Amino acid sequence: MDSTGVPHVLEHTVLCGSQKYPCRDPFFKMLNRSLSTFMNAFTASDYTLYPFSTQNPKDFQNLLSVYLDATFFPCLRELDFWQEGWRLEHEDPSDPHTPLIFKGVVFNEMKGVFTDNERIFSQHLQNRLLPDHTYSVVSGGDPLCIPELTWEQLKQFHATHYHPSNARFFTYGSLPLEQHLRQVHDEALSKFQKIDTHTAVPTQKPWDRPREFQITCGPDAFAADPSRQTMVSVAFLLPDITDTFEAFTLSLLSSLLITGPNSPFYKALIESGLGTDFSPDVGYNGYTREAYFSVGLQGLSEKDVQTVRSLVDRTIDEVIEKGFEDDRIEALLHKLEVQMKHQSPSFGLTLTSYIASCWNHDGDPVELLKLGNQLTQFRQCLKENPKFLQEKVKQYFKNNQHKLTLSMKPDDKYHEKQAQMEAETLKQKVDSLSLEDKRRVYEKGLELRAQQSKPQDASCLPALKVSDIEPVMPVTELDVALAAGGTPVQYCAQPTNGMVYFRAFSSLHTLPEELKPYVPLFCSVLTRLGCGIFDYRELAQQIELKTGGMSVSPSVLPDAAHLDTYEQGVLFSSLCLDRNLPDMMHLWSEIFNNPCFEEEEHFRVLVKMSAQELANGIPGSGHLYASVRAGRTLTVAEMADVRPVLRKLPRIKKHLLSGDNLRCAVNATPQQMAQAERAVGDFVSSLGRSKKEQRPARPHVVEKPASGSPGSSMHVHGPQIVRKLVTDPTFEPCQMKTHFLLPFPVNYVGECVRTVPYTDPDHASLKVLARLMTAKFLHTEVREKGGAYGGGAKLSPSGLFTFYSYRDPHSTETLQAFGRAVDWAKSGKFTQQDVDEAKLSVFSAVDAPVAPSDKGLDHFLHGLTYEMRQAHREQLFAVSHDRLVAVSSRYLGVGKSTHGLAVLGPENAKIAKDPSWIVR
Repeated sequence: MDSTGVPHVLEHTVLCGSQKYPCRDPFFKMLNRSLSTFMNAFTASDYTLYPFSTQNPKDFQNLLSVYLDATFFPCLRELDFWQEGWRLEHEDPSDPHTPLIFKGVVFNEMKGVFTDNERIFSQHLQNRLLPDHTYSVVSGGDPLCIPELTWEQLKQFHATHYHPSNARFFTYGSLPLEQHLRQVHDEALSKFQKIDTHTAVPTQKPWDRPREFQITCGPDAFAADPSRQTMVSVAFLLPDITDTFEAFTLSLLSSLLITGPNSPFYKALIESGLGTDFSPDVGYNGYTREAYFSVGLQGLSEKDVQTVRSLVDRTIDEVIEKGFEDDRIEALLHKLEVQMKHQSPSFGLTLTSYIASCWNHDGDPVELLKLGNQLTQFRQCLKENPKFLQEKVKQYFKNNQHKLTLSMKPDDKYHEKQAQMEAETLKQKVDSLSLEDKRRVYEKGLELRAQQSKPQDASCLPALKVSDIEPVMPVTELDVALAAGGTPVQYCAQPTNGMVYFRAFSSLHTLPEELKPYVPLFCSVLTRLGCGIFDYRELAQQIELKTGGMSVSPSVLPDAAHLDTYEQGVLFSSLCLDRNLPDMMHLWSEIFNNPCFEEEEHFRVLVKMSAQELANGIPGSGHLYASVRAGRTLTVAEMADVRPVLRKLPRIKKHLLSGDNLRCAVNATPQQMAQAERAVGDFVSSLGRSKKEQRPARPHVVEKPASGSPGSSMHVHGPQIVRKLVTDPTFEPCQMKTHFLLPFPVNYVGECVRTVPYTDPDHASLKVLARLMTAKFLHTEVREKGGAYGGGAKLSPSGLFTFYSYRDPHSTETLQAFGRAVDWAKSGKFTQQDVDEAKLSVFSAVDAPVAPSDKGLDHFLHGLTYEMRQAHREQLFAVSHDRLVAVSSRYLGVGKSTHGLAVLGPENAKIAKDPSWIVR
């Protein structure tokens, strides 16, 4: 009922020790004592979800036991609260001039969340549309309110809400249900008496007239046009989400209104040229007790806000009058059919998320899952009343007085004002403390630091052993055949549930260097510009009617055996119901042979949308982001005349969309393979080829068979797939330290070190070392002591060893922690138990479930054979204490390998004074 973030702080705190498992941080400890394929916790607006998954029955019981005990019987000692909520640092408690600084994981997480203008907008939209109860506050916590939370409030909230009477349990999978039920009863339910929790969320009182608000945010450093940074959205309150069929209908209606270039709001708003993209959270939102729908634009001039409001009203009137074309409704129902058949490794977790909100408000979860029934009922309603959808639009959008118009504009002093309010809040806190209070807080801080520095005894926690891991990996049978003109096609027969998955990879080694920066843009617009007889609207319609989506993405694939050898290319991916395979392959033929690069206005719209998506992605993924990635698209978005860029696209097409440098892959059921072979053969036959061989743009291109030497792989039948790898013998890596100045109150820190490729035995040791350093050193230093939301080390398949932190109040201190982590590893101050736990953690990723649609992709894309992967598996088993010490000395020490450092975040006095840093 307030914005102190109490449920969010509890989400972090309950996983920090319990009655049965009284060690600090069992959650993070279990990441290394388990073969879990997923472990996390999420705080939504009105519930907290604690999901985990594993393929090992013993592991499932272990994790369930830890989660149950943590949730219902946590050790909510005051110290635990300080540890995961925030802590106070003070040089001298008696000195009134030294400020007390609140720090904490949740505090810094939420400061990071609210650097994202889209999140600020979405939060306000919900708060103001549903102002009468819990949805009017920030469940994750407002950084200005989080310091108000007391330990007593935290304990009281736990006692009220964390009771089995207020809980729901969801399991999915092939393990016996009875065992789960018995364990949940024995370890949790049987220890409580049923109570009336009084946690129901009441319905929102409907308004008698529409409302409007304007809010502010920080300026967007990446905005293509600084004068167009306003957002506006019009939102409508919809019925209770427990009315399953009405919710299903309104969700479909929302898709018809906003999805794709044929939708009314796309035509009216996106193609108006007023903004760059839809406003955040556009469409149907069914995560609150009553759903809502919102639509609007971002990237606007402030003067155009009223125009957008008028366009929304006019579009609603037009839909009521004209309705929707039958083909658009069919395309949407086809999309649902594809979603019901497509299998992903996280299917069970997706179902959990899908039913959680409705079930939380006592809706029927089983009814919700019967999509087939809802689909039948929907078709029946349309048949009986052709104006069924138009009447819904009139009821919920035209005649709905519970309508909110929210606009947001940038304020240059926004971040300054936030920092000032935070400083004032902290000053008030400090001023209210007596000298005795300060001394007590200071002593608590020392006690906490001592606790954090103590070695942890995790022996109370259950654990799997390395011997529980399967020594041999399962075999995936692959067939390779040559289609017309010698194009290799890999076939992988899998239980795909009546779906066919097609991929093609086209090498870029002949593309001139000056065109390469435009390849990501080429990929993002290729399937959205029209082709052959279809304009862009008709192509979008065909893609929706005949496929589950067609995507094109640039890829740089490392070589498994050499650090500076890689394959540059573009990956084409699509899926369809088996009956639509010939149609899907015909669409690819048209896109490859007759793409349309003349639609200048629509191209400009697509570029603006791409640039907006790139800019919006930075606050959420700062630790992953290379700012140069966004550079080219943002530059094009600013151009008044885009024709010079459009003229580059046919030149890229000539090198990319031909049969010359192509290989294909199909995953389908055995019964579909003959049809797949015919359809792919027709596609390949339709492609043009160069009369003479095109010369590589780079002088050094290595041709490499995917399966090593001929006949080396006993599980790939038929001819070989040959990869065209680029190498540069003159390449010299250089050390760079770059600080990207961004208007964020937190930092994203990264340090990369070049090591060795996948097939080198040291690669396995470095992979285990990354997990070991994360769990045994960096987690404590960067998250627990430093207050960052996350941090650790990881090794990429290409051999880059990366230290990282995100939503981090520190930068240079974190880089020093990375250095200490290397010294710790070189000193060998870790046990055999630590090594075994790191191996378990690595194998949980190595053996994560792979969807039938993705089997064989390692071979197709990266040239990894069964033998190479099994050899790597054996190298992982063989990693020892001595090897870990050896590789940390050999690769990670100063002067051993080339290091690259980057910090994304606010100004930093230390970095500014250091001439070895480049500030951008």
